[in-house]
Amino acid sequence: AKVNEIALITDVGTIDDKSFNQGSWEGVEQYGDEFKVGYKYYQPAEKSTKACIDSIDQAVAAGAKIIVTPGFLFEAPIASAQEKYPDVKFIVVDAAPKPDAKSEPVIKENTLSIFYAEEQAGFLAGYGAVKEGYKNLGFMGGLQVPAVDRFGYGFIQGADYAAKELGMAKEDIQIKYTYTGNFDASPENQAKAAAWYNDGTELIFACGGGVGNSVMSAAEASNKKVIGVDVDQSTESPSVITSATKNLTKSVYDAIKSVYDGTFKGGIAETLTAETNSVGLAMDTSTFEKFNQANYDEIYAKIVSGEIKVLNDNTIKGASETPTEIATVIEVK
Repeated sequence: AKVNEIALITDVGTIDDKSFNQGSWEGVEQYGDEFKVGYKYYQPAEKSTKACIDSIDQAVAAGAKIIVTPGFLFEAPIASAQEKYPDVKFIVVDAAPKPDAKSEPVIKENTLSIFYAEEQAGFLAGYGAVKEGYKNLGFMGGLQVPAVDRFGYGFIQGADYAAKELGMAKEDIQIKYTYTGNFDASPENQAKAAAWYNDGTELIFACGGGVGNSVMSAAEASNKKVIGVDVDQSTESPSVITSATKNLTKSVYDAIKSVYDGTFKGGIAETLTAETNSVGLAMDTSTFEKFNQANYDEIYAKIVSGEIKVLNDNTIKGASETPTEIATVIEVK
């Protein structure tokens, strides 16, 4: 039998979560199938450092030479695994190895950390929504982790930028903003989204794995709209007008390829941006009527050229601190 040289360890969720794990897994599959290399995924028994390390041990024992881990849960597990297995290459998506939450990242030569400029994808989502004519917006994040913050802060800035271009008046754009505190599809999350929709919110940008499914259910019931996240979620629900995406599949594929062709950039954290087409909106499947591809290409080019600089979590500490000229942000606890 083929040795599974490439392994993916799942984060909270499964490889068919229509989100983060799946996007990463598809990069593994694509490389493995194209170059006839064996691959396999492992799902930790629970959400703990020990369980993640157990899965990594299993993968290495079975012959894994490359281990892909999507998600912030892997900070501590990779911090120890990269020491324990110096000959294994670790591709860590949306996290950098840290011995504990308070430490600075320690990225060894056998580890590559991949991050994304989510604030740019969030900006495009907010911009497109307002250009389309939506004024009453919502942002519902899952856990308050940096990637989710960046989507949210970008969303506010994009909405505000579009409102300014349209010559709108102050307070014309209202944005409700919250974090659910989990990444679950739950009756509570659906109820919260339903309450927002009943209160006049027209569209919610849902950034939180399973939380998105709860928001979509609420949107379908009230005939309102959702912006999906991470991967193209248009097949999930007719309520999804577009998705703010990270090109997970391509990033993981490219990183695996770099190991095999000897160009692996270990020891660094790399942030992928609009410049390499690594973040954006899923325009091919968007159901926008006014905001079209030409509008999108024009605003995208301004981000790439640096004419528009989207602030992120290093420059802003909270949603209400996001500088806006028109949009009003209401943080909902």
